[in-house]
Amino acid sequence: MRLPYIPDDPKMDSKEDQAIVERVKERRGGKLIPLDKALLHSPPVSDGWNSFLKAIRTQTSLSDSIREIAICRVAALNQAWFEWDNHVPILEKSGVLDQAAIEALKDKNNDGKELDDKHAVVLQYTDAMTLGCIVKQPLFDKLKALFSDKEVVEITSTIAAYNCVSRFLVALDVGEMAEKYKVDMS
Repeated sequence: MRLPYIPDDPKMDSKEDQAIVERVKERRGGKLIPLDKALLHSPPVSDGWNSFLKAIRTQTSLSDSIREIAICRVAALNQAWFEWDNHVPILEKSGVLDQAAIEALKDKNNDGKELDDKHAVVLQYTDAMTLGCIVKQPLFDKLKALFSDKEVVEITSTIAAYNCVSRFLVALDVGEMAEKYKVDMS
């Protein structure tokens, strides 16, 4: 990483900051991951991040496969390989996409034609939000035809959140993925 990681069991200067560490550890099952050890340089940022991503990851109505195809596609498009490595196993476990379909998520030209309609439109929507930010009306109409308003908000929030996550991970090279995946950071 481009900054030093916070220690595995940090002792913060204030009770408030230590409480933040404990909340993050609780969400992670007791152990900080490299992303947490980067974010904890700013405990208030880490606290907000933890709360927001907890809602995105565990409190929406989306199926694992819909949520994770969006997250993995964002990771692939943005070369956020730490994100990819952490979310592909969840996508695999969902049992909806085979290994070839998961690997195909790395191909920027993949339009999802090998996927069912719901997963294909989520892939296309993720591409629009990630690569250009503008979502054309025909694509939005396809998404809206397949998902409820609540699901559209949750899909959109998931894609937006993981674009934020990926940009943080890549900019700071969290998990030292640039070298492993041959990302040119020069």
